[in-house]
Amino acid sequence: MKAKSLKITVIFLASIFLLGCSFDDEKSTSKLFENELKNNDVKVLNAISSPKKEVSILFVGDLMFDRYIRQVAEKKGNDFIFEKVTELLKNNDLVVANLEGPITDNESVSSETIPGEKGHLSFTFNRSLAETLAKQNIKLVNIGNNHILNFQKNGLDQTEKYLMESDVEYFGDPIKIENNYLIKEINGIKIGFVSYNQFGEKIEATINNIKSIKDKVDIVVIYTHWGKEYEKTPINNIKNSAHSFVDAGADLIIGSHPHVIQDIEEYKRKKIYYSLGNFIFDQYFNSETQKGIAVEVKINPDNKEMKFRETQLFLERNGQVLSN
Repeated sequence: MKAKSLKITVIFLASIFLLGCSFDDEKSTSKLFENELKNNDVKVLNAISSPKKEVSILFVGDLMFDRYIRQVAEKKGNDFIFEKVTELLKNNDLVVANLEGPITDNESVSSETIPGEKGHLSFTFNRSLAETLAKQNIKLVNIGNNHILNFQKNGLDQTEKYLMESDVEYFGDPIKIENNYLIKEINGIKIGFVSYNQFGEKIEATINNIKSIKDKVDIVVIYTHWGKEYEKTPINNIKNSAHSFVDAGADLIIGSHPHVIQDIEEYKRKKIYYSLGNFIFDQYFNSETQKGIAVEVKINPDNKEMKFRETQLFLERNGQVLSN
């Protein structure tokens, strides 16, 4: 009996020992699991609390790099033209301009002409301009205007080729009317850029493009080329077109072509800049054509609301543009 009792006691003690080890292992495992959950919670919390970055886009007007501007650039370099606005351009996620002519290998026919002479309004820009645009943070250009076909289809093809090689995107190809837009995602915000060229397409095509991308993006921007040159007030049919774009779903309208600054309107709580005036041009014959504005748009990442700030520009007679 003593031997049997001793055997039972040994088994009992061994069981308690083994159970104790098991409990300790479970406690240890449980502790590790709790720590992992806490670590994951911290990671998730950090991801949630990380601030979303707002988007800053700068819009400028007509950019022409032939005639006198070309002569200055050939002597002093392309960067000289941009020297006084470089900081303004680089302090944004993206800069958008109207490229008022093609970038080609062709020789200039307007470089030494005077108003009224043959070729004075036929522009071509040196291929080096594409690299300069990228360097100056002008990474997106509208090519839907009345000068982009100055050197016909071949000039357009060269323009698109040199822009792409320099990582400068474009929209507004005057030959491609349907689906003629570009969608860019910046800091998680999708923005659709649509061109309207009064001198090359019908308004219905632009309205269709607006409607086709409205559900694909957070914001729709229309960059237009329209209106009467040197008129400071937009005519009624231009205003009607702008309102129809907003009615179709446009969130912002940026205008170019008149070469002077035109009215700023708010229609259905949407901003319409009828004309930003000149950005880079050699029109020094009038104080109004020497003025332009740059529009900085800051987009809230949460509610997609836009805030605007205008910077005055002035074209100096040495070819440079100055920001105030």
